[in-house]
Amino acid sequence: MQQYILLMFNGNREGRRSFLLPLLFMLAMQTSCKKLVNVRPPVFATTSASVYNSDATAAAVLTGVYAKLSSTSNYAGARGFTTISLFAGLSADEFTLFDLTNSNYRAYYTNNLSINSGGYEYWSPIYSYIFTCNSAIEGISNSSSLTPAVKQQLFGEAKFLRAFFYFYLINMYGDAPLVLSSDFKVNASLPRIPKAQIFQQIIADLKDAQNLLTSGYVDGTLLIKTGERTRPNKWSATALLARVYLYVGDWTNAETLASLVINNSALYSLATLNNVFLMNSNEAIWQLQPVNTNITNTQDARQFIIPATGPGSGWPVYLSNNLLNSFEAGDLRRTNWVDSISITGTTYYYPYKYKVNIPRAQLKEYLMILRLGEQYLIRAEARAQQGNIAAGAADLDSIRTRAGLTYTTAATKQDLLSAILHERQVELFTELGQRWFDLKRTQAIDAVMSLVTPQKGGGTWNSYQQLYPIYAADLQKDINLTQNPGYQK
Repeated sequence: MQQYILLMFNGNREGRRSFLLPLLFMLAMQTSCKKLVNVRPPVFATTSASVYNSDATAAAVLTGVYAKLSSTSNYAGARGFTTISLFAGLSADEFTLFDLTNSNYRAYYTNNLSINSGGYEYWSPIYSYIFTCNSAIEGISNSSSLTPAVKQQLFGEAKFLRAFFYFYLINMYGDAPLVLSSDFKVNASLPRIPKAQIFQQIIADLKDAQNLLTSGYVDGTLLIKTGERTRPNKWSATALLARVYLYVGDWTNAETLASLVINNSALYSLATLNNVFLMNSNEAIWQLQPVNTNITNTQDARQFIIPATGPGSGWPVYLSNNLLNSFEAGDLRRTNWVDSISITGTTYYYPYKYKVNIPRAQLKEYLMILRLGEQYLIRAEARAQQGNIAAGAADLDSIRTRAGLTYTTAATKQDLLSAILHERQVELFTELGQRWFDLKRTQAIDAVMSLVTPQKGGGTWNSYQQLYPIYAADLQKDINLTQNPGYQK
């Protein structure tokens, strides 16, 4: 078993006092990640100019980001990025919580987060990722010794990743400091700015990434083409940009960008339901490769597939009736992407998009981050918003017919938009917070959660609960940082 050790920037004493804690991790990458790496990453500090003197060490900076994203195995403790699927699903209407004794789970589930109970756990880690991206952008820009193709690809990946992390940050917390450098003295006192301005930075970064990234997929050397879809490419940036345009209400560009991805049939096509989440499936635009198959292929399978002993502390959630009842009769996603187990007369249903949950099993599944099915739904919604009902319905039907359903009967703009939001619920469930974000961006959250929160035992829903709180310690470290309304500072 070969190990690849990365030690990312651990900062100086002053930097560690900043609320934007720089990324510090040591990660053992098992042989399952050879295809992603292909080079042996050294021990280095991402702020050191020498890191960007060679292709291998420069590439290892961003390889470390992908590995870190893939590596989290502790859902209950340290909040890894991919746990957003679990916790945002608890916040929304996707899960029922079995383990009510866990106060952190319960706070998310009942929409009673606070500066003491949770919700803040993603803030600093995401900024740590952003810090690494900023450091990489600076180091790559200043380097004169990298192979031009490697330099261009790395620059594009860093821009893409910064946009990706900011997208999730503002969708969980709203307005936020816009950090675009690795200067901790500047970063430590930045105020929050409107998320609309951050969206514009995200768009600018993704446009740059589109122009910089390769059209195909490359391996860890960044010079060799590969079938592994684990490093973002031009189409990853295009797909994320289409999503961002949808979120900001730029329907024309959302349609245009989604069409570019959909029309690239040489790379992408809708897979059959049981093939969607396989490694390097035709539907995959960007996936995360597991770094430790001693656990499972994916964290989602490990966390969501309930064992024969039933739900408990290790498997604290199962699918809610709100989600289960949203599937239409005959929906093949209900039979292919949902499974169940019966314990003493009670049946518990769980997500079954990822099916390999046996340690050290053959590698078959990668965690999906961006996929083609979402692009059809983005274009459907963008077309509906522009009054192109027939074309929007056709895109919606591409997803419905794959699931064994009949064509939509929606004939008006509002009916079609409602049908698309419903389709997103049953197509994208438990995928990195898509449902939670959809409820917020479509302004449906108050209507839905006013019904759901009391059902979950959370009392009365308040609109401010759609944003997560910021940790008190972070507020104390930055005098210009303010708390989200509704949460005690």
